[in-house]
Amino acid sequence: MIGVSVALDFLVKLLDIEPIEVNIFRGVSPDEHRQRVFGGQVAAQSLMAAGRTVERGRVHSLHAYFLRPGDPNVPILYEVDRIRDGRSFTTRRVVAIQHGQAIFNMAASFHTDEDGPLEHQFPMPDVPPPDSLPTLHERLEPYRERLSDWFARPHPIDQRHIGELPWSDDRASEPVQRLWIRADGTLPDDPLLHTCIATYASDMSLFDTMLAPHDIRWDDADFMGASLDHCMWFHRPFRADEWLLYDMDSPNAYGARGLARGFLYSQHGQLVVSMVQEGLMRLVPRSTTPVTPER
Repeated sequence: MIGVSVALDFLVKLLDIEPIEVNIFRGVSPDEHRQRVFGGQVAAQSLMAAGRTVERGRVHSLHAYFLRPGDPNVPILYEVDRIRDGRSFTTRRVVAIQHGQAIFNMAASFHTDEDGPLEHQFPMPDVPPPDSLPTLHERLEPYRERLSDWFARPHPIDQRHIGELPWSDDRASEPVQRLWIRADGTLPDDPLLHTCIATYASDMSLFDTMLAPHDIRWDDADFMGASLDHCMWFHRPFRADEWLLYDMDSPNAYGARGLARGFLYSQHGQLVVSMVQEGLMRLVPRSTTPVTPER
C-alpha cells in the first residue's frame, strides 16, 4: 500500500485473518518478546472476523471480555456465531480460542446507515493541534535505555501526547489523559479496516488513565494489571489514518478494579467513537507475583 509505514503495513496484514472453515478464522501474533498477546490485537482481529461474516451495515458497537492471557507463540482461532441477521441490525458473537480454551469473547452489532433528525454530542476539548506536538519517539528519547527494544521498534500508530506522558515522574495526578492518534500511513477505503485499527489503538492508553492518580508503573514488581472488559460505540464514519483526539478519564477505582472512559473526536470536532474499559489493578507481595494475571 502506498504511503503506509512498515509497522502499519504489518498491522494491516495482522488483521487480514485467515478463513479456515465456515465461520472460523485464524490469526497470528507479532514475533515479539511479550508474556501475553496485546488485548487490542485480539479485539481487532475478533471484530474483523465478525465483520467478514456480515453482508451489510457498519459496526456500531462491541462488548468484549478478556478471559485469559493470550499466548503470543501460537495462532488464535476465532469462531463466529451468526446470532441474527435483521433488516436494520446484524449481531455476531466471536470467541477467541487457544489451547482448547476461550481467551476472549465479543458481541458485535452492525447497523445499516439511517438518517435521523435527532443529534447532539459533547463538544471536543480545546487542545493544541497534533502537528504542533512532538512525536512519541521524540518524547521517549530520555527513556531510551529503559525501554530498549520497545523504543527502537517501529509503531503503527502515531501518537502525540498533550501534556506529560502518563508514566512520567512529572505527570499530573488527575485521572485524565489526552493525545492525538492516527494510523502511520494512508489506509484503503475499507470502513471495517478503519474500525478495526481504531479498536486496536483504543486499548493502548485507557489503562494508563486508571493508573494516573497512583504511584504505580506497569513494570513495578508488586503490580498486576490487565484489561477485563472493553466496550465501544461507533457513532459516525471516520478514517483511522486521519488525526483523532483521544480524550480519556477514569471516574473510579475500587476493589482491585479501575474504570476508564474514552472519546475519539475528528479534527473537525465530531465525536466519532465512545468507549469504556474496566481493568484489574492488583497489588501483590513481590515474592508471589505470578507471570500472568489470574482473573
